[in-house]
Amino acid sequence: MLSFFRNLFSTKQKQPYTEGDPMKKFLIAGLGNIGPKYHNTRHNIGFKILDHLAEENNLTWQTEKLGDITLHKKKGRSFLLLKPSTFMNLSGKAVRYWLEKEKISLENLLVVTDDLNLPFGTIRIKTKGSDGGHNGLKDIQNTLQTTKYNRFRFGISDEFSKGRQVDYVLGEWNEAEDKKLPERLEKAAKAIESFGLAGINNTMNTFNGN
Repeated sequence: MLSFFRNLFSTKQKQPYTEGDPMKKFLIAGLGNIGPKYHNTRHNIGFKILDHLAEENNLTWQTEKLGDITLHKKKGRSFLLLKPSTFMNLSGKAVRYWLEKEKISLENLLVVTDDLNLPFGTIRIKTKGSDGGHNGLKDIQNTLQTTKYNRFRFGISDEFSKGRQVDYVLGEWNEAEDKKLPERLEKAAKAIESFGLAGINNTMNTFNGN
């Protein structure tokens, strides 16, 4: 009897979060670093955007292998939200694991991250490209062995003095940025939903530069 319940529990744990048509399943990976000291830093905007989307839809995060996971369903689409627990520079391992586990195609992956080269709050979504010096994107590229995956860059600007880039990126938002963040987070959440509902090209046309 005990072995029966163990097998039952084991089988339940292996069930995918996402079900149904594979083309309607999406993995949204927000990049960041785990731990309270990183919570409100610029480098953690990927986490922050996914937290906003989850909060707006009353979703609950669960700690699973290599990250925190929650599922957002809208209009027949399933968005698996992932916050890797591997720290920024090893993000690829978590992304690959959840793509494979949930049988989500590479074209339905969207990686959300910060970008120093864009003005604060600017959105730029692309279907491919270089890592741009971003260690999280670099690790994903190396792990997936391709540069052809969708990425969502959120501008954090480059308002730092020479030699202070690390302090700036790992620093917290200033007062002016904090005031503007709610509106930008809402825009970012809508862009993520658009990615699944309207497609990558329509989403780029609608949200890029806004």
